[in-house]
Amino acid sequence: MYYIGIDLGGTNIAVGVVDEDGKIIAKAETPTLVKRDYREIVKDMAMAAQKAMDEAGVKVSDIKSIGIGSPGTIDRKNGIIVYANNLFWRNVPLREELQKYLNVPVYIDNDANVAGLAEHVSGACRGVDNSITLTLGTGVGAGVVINGKLYIGTFGAAAELGHLIIEADGLPCTCGSNGCFEQYASATALIREGKKAVAENPDSLIAKLVEGDPEKVSAKVVIDAAKEGDPTAKAIFDKYIHYLAIGIVSIINAFDPAIIALGGGVSKAGSFLLDAVVGEVKKYVYGEGREFAKICLAELGNDAGIIGAAMLGKVN
Repeated sequence: MYYIGIDLGGTNIAVGVVDEDGKIIAKAETPTLVKRDYREIVKDMAMAAQKAMDEAGVKVSDIKSIGIGSPGTIDRKNGIIVYANNLFWRNVPLREELQKYLNVPVYIDNDANVAGLAEHVSGACRGVDNSITLTLGTGVGAGVVINGKLYIGTFGAAAELGHLIIEADGLPCTCGSNGCFEQYASATALIREGKKAVAENPDSLIAKLVEGDPEKVSAKVVIDAAKEGDPTAKAIFDKYIHYLAIGIVSIINAFDPAIIALGGGVSKAGSFLLDAVVGEVKKYVYGEGREFAKICLAELGNDAGIIGAAMLGKVN
């Protein structure tokens, strides 16, 4: 039997046919075009799924279930997207609509959750029961796996680790609170500080790399400048690493996972990021000399959304 995984994004929809081991057999994509009626988008999802099945040489009767990783708030029981701001969706009956085209079981979960599940099944966290994947992108997303299953909490809102408060009365967050982890440990945080550097330190390598235009600053620009030893960039990067480590230490103390995998755009910095984080975590982790989570880079990249969504049907 096979599974279909759908990674539903605000720009693009990626679909894959996935086997029992979490390996993608065939893929298809289609633009989301979010301003349309949701029914048109769901129809395109179904057509992309059919295209992937045709490519894989399988039929609907070979598909055990369909899983969807979606941004926003999910009503898992009823298969409804309660709210997804970048899709402009409220109370969309996604399961019911998709089953009009593909009459198989449909499971839906948050996109960060399914990325964590993917790494657990066939990525950096395979082989352990308890793991956490942190996605360091525009925000900080998280997928928490406990005893081999996604942990969603009592009210379905667990794993919002990007909104751990790590700085009392700190920077305002889009969630309405202050001092959230993602305000200090996301790509957005690096960009914010990099833009300040362009204005305040026009002789810095950051400013030179963007030709003095703060709108050209990216997380990669800041990290590349830090790699070159630029003092301004290094100060930004070191502060970023400090806050990322503080958040990770809190996660270790709360969950005691076997592995914490770092994904998302910032993780492309590779060992430059990883070595710095591990060194900083060791300074603060509770219990001197005790064994704690292995911190590593996530492995599946853009395929994590497809694989994790597909595996929803296997673990539910």
